[in-house]
Amino acid sequence: MQKRFRFTNIYAIAAIAVVGGALFGFDISSMSAIISTQHYLCYFNQGPNYWGQVTADNPKGHCSGPTASTQGGITAAMPGGSWLGALTSGFLTDKFGRNKAIRIGSGIWIIGSAITCGSQGIAMLIVGRVINGFAVGICSAQVPVYISELAPPSKRGRLVGCQQWAITWGILIMFYISYGSSFIGEENTPNAWRVPWGLQAIPAVILLVGLCFMPESPRWLAKHNQWEEAERVVAESHASGDSAHPFVRKELKEIRDVVEFENMNADVTYLELIKPHMIWRTHIGVFTQIWSQLTGMNVMMYYITYVFTMAGLSGNIMLISSSISFVINVVMTIPALLWIDRWGRRIPLLVGGTLMATWMFTTGGLMGSYGHYVPGGIDGVGAASWSVSGPPATAVIATTYLFVASFAPTWGPVSWIYPPELFPLRVRGKAVALCTSSNWAFNFALSYFVPPGLEQIQWRLYMVFGVFCATMTIHVFFAFPETAGKTLEEVEGMFLEGQPAWKTKVVTKRTMALEQGDMESGERISYPAGVEKKRRTS
Repeated sequence: MQKRFRFTNIYAIAAIAVVGGALFGFDISSMSAIISTQHYLCYFNQGPNYWGQVTADNPKGHCSGPTASTQGGITAAMPGGSWLGALTSGFLTDKFGRNKAIRIGSGIWIIGSAITCGSQGIAMLIVGRVINGFAVGICSAQVPVYISELAPPSKRGRLVGCQQWAITWGILIMFYISYGSSFIGEENTPNAWRVPWGLQAIPAVILLVGLCFMPESPRWLAKHNQWEEAERVVAESHASGDSAHPFVRKELKEIRDVVEFENMNADVTYLELIKPHMIWRTHIGVFTQIWSQLTGMNVMMYYITYVFTMAGLSGNIMLISSSISFVINVVMTIPALLWIDRWGRRIPLLVGGTLMATWMFTTGGLMGSYGHYVPGGIDGVGAASWSVSGPPATAVIATTYLFVASFAPTWGPVSWIYPPELFPLRVRGKAVALCTSSNWAFNFALSYFVPPGLEQIQWRLYMVFGVFCATMTIHVFFAFPETAGKTLEEVEGMFLEGQPAWKTKVVTKRTMALEQGDMESGERISYPAGVEKKRRTS
């Protein structure tokens, strides 16, 4: 029987898998680019102004579009579905495997994109976005788990961080597709938004097909007693098929020890994650995802066109200026991919939180000091209820770019890298699903409340996010331990030993030497002390 071809290079595997992250990026930028166009505003109009109706309040004869609360609901439909999808993914991944769970998600995305593209009204649009969100929830939760369980420790941060880079590329590509589509047809016809929302199904097809030629997670295989296949996957992924390689032997030994220990325990549920021995790391993983949303990045991504409208930009200039932030997002994620495993996890989170707090407070101060309230919003868009002009407006645009440049190499990738590293094998699928669901729960809340927030409290919203950024920095210093360079099994030992977060450090030289085969093949590989102690006393 002829052996089926499959990808074994870890970089090729990651490159295909992270397309699941790009799906989220497509949604962010398509919504950001589309919600300010007359094609969208007229088709889903709920406001007092209609196409061609020229009045003193509407001198351009433009449509008002959905109300601020309705637009918040339309935007929030996707993260709402993602919250449910992320929670469901825990059961899917444990039963069917990481690979198949992501395939299920990509298939659901195709269905959601078809419904969104063909929307005949706000209700149908929301349904399509909920389905799309369900797919994104599955993929965003399980792609990091899949890659982290395949990647060697010294490259794990870089490879899982590719998820965030894929998100940034998805944002950039779909923004320009949406921008180009805005020139299709008359300004009050729906073709301009149907095209990009239809095209976003194509990457999901690529992901679905590509996953058919990729291996399953060796840790999931081992957990389900498929040891021969698990050994073949580890050997092919890390040692060109050499099962005698020291790193392959060490990896398999640690996987075997953990699986044997965990087989003595019953199958876990989500309740396991709040038990005394697990709740501390659960809180860390959950807050990693919550804080990544409370940075305020949603304001800069979903609603950046509103922000730049308030800074005096309009039309094509506003859209092009908005796209610059997406370019910055892509470019500034690259340093993290190159050096995140040297920097570790703590330093990027601490530096990023400090810088983002600075830019949020600065933006809020500029808008509050030099801006003024616009009753009814600029061009009738309620969320664009504040106006600033002149040099302060230029400074607001600059601080927006600086904020994105601070988020991109820090909280952006680390929020996806960190949670899968925190948990032992027996709970990893459900734990990361819970952490990711908290991301989407807060994404939902912010997507819904940011437009009314911009309308009601204006510049003060930036101050709120600035306080969040300062608070998360303090939280990281005292509670988030360093996991970079450690095997997933060694991280388990670190938690069991109870090391203070601020005393943990990055491990690089030892793991890299082992992966390169520099250790003697007969050298005894010791298991993490905390795990050995727990095994001896159980």
